[in-house]
Amino acid sequence: MQERLLGGLTALEFLRRHWQKTPLLVRGAVPDIGGWPGKRALFSLAQRADAESRLVARRGGRWSVRHGPIPRTRLARLPRCDWTLLVNGVNLHCSRAEHLLRRFAFLPQARLDDVMVSFAVPGGGVGAHCDSYDVFLLQGSGRRIWRLERARSFAPVPGAPLRLIADFRPEEEYLLEPGDLLYLPPGWGHDGVALSASWTYSIGFRAPRRAELAAAFLDYLHERGFSDRAYRDPDLRPALRPAHIDGAMVRFAENAVRQLRWARRDVEALLGRHLTAPKHHVVFEPPKHPIPRPAFLRNLARSAAALDARTQLLYLDRRFFVNGEDFSPRPAQRRVLARLADRRRLGGAALVRAGLGDLIYDWYRDGYLFLERDK
Repeated sequence: MQERLLGGLTALEFLRRHWQKTPLLVRGAVPDIGGWPGKRALFSLAQRADAESRLVARRGGRWSVRHGPIPRTRLARLPRCDWTLLVNGVNLHCSRAEHLLRRFAFLPQARLDDVMVSFAVPGGGVGAHCDSYDVFLLQGSGRRIWRLERARSFAPVPGAPLRLIADFRPEEEYLLEPGDLLYLPPGWGHDGVALSASWTYSIGFRAPRRAELAAAFLDYLHERGFSDRAYRDPDLRPALRPAHIDGAMVRFAENAVRQLRWARRDVEALLGRHLTAPKHHVVFEPPKHPIPRPAFLRNLARSAAALDARTQLLYLDRRFFVNGEDFSPRPAQRRVLARLADRRRLGGAALVRAGLGDLIYDWYRDGYLFLERDK
């Protein structure tokens, strides 16, 4: 099934030939593309605060963007052409989208981001642009033309509400029909225009930026008790040059920076927390009527524990990270927890034998996972 998804290539061949190098078009990669939530369900998601959505419209050469939640009255007044509705993180709300995301498990979970669904009417698109991350574009019902230009330094459209390319010069053009899959490496210019009512399912990938990680690391150090002492100058004298920055203040700032100290374990902790931290709009849904602990542990022994789509569980050596928190299980428990993290579903008997029943129950109470019949 994986080789069909990649046009007959193995995962290793795809990574060597195409990953972050050159696009790949696969005809009929997902022939069973039907059965997704329809227009009404997508419109309903766009109205919710716990889903990221955008309505992109074009009138002539002018673009407009409205960020969600998008009122139902606005969605009801849309014209027949030249607009696109995009909803991110549909895999958190739709099991079929979550299943699609996990078909790309030959790539690290730390890089997998989400499934974005876009519905476009004829002429709809988001303009020529480039992304800083890898993306797979899976065509649902309808048809869409994609024009591509290899990665280079693109000039932006000044003042545009989207990050559009002003000097887009397409070199390749593909017509995608239901089930076709197009992979694009980071930085490639692309412009997709719907020829008919068209659905596109975009599998996106995380690519943390250095500045993003550095800012998160400073927050992490502050949480760990980094000194927050304020500047003091009890021996201050009258200023002869009021606009001049005092040397004592410079020395204070220099000393503050010098006190930044960390070890590799701090970097690992920050990275794991950062990669698993839920996005701002993600809300976990604990069970309304939780099973008492003794009954849950009995059920766990004959069921399977399945991670909720919102849950991110990663590990690094002895350390595990779940939804922005870290912990270090006992040696005998690590192998079992790693299997749960890798597979996202594991027979509960193995978890009980490893002494993880109480932890799994706490995660169940938090809405991090649920029980289902073991296969």
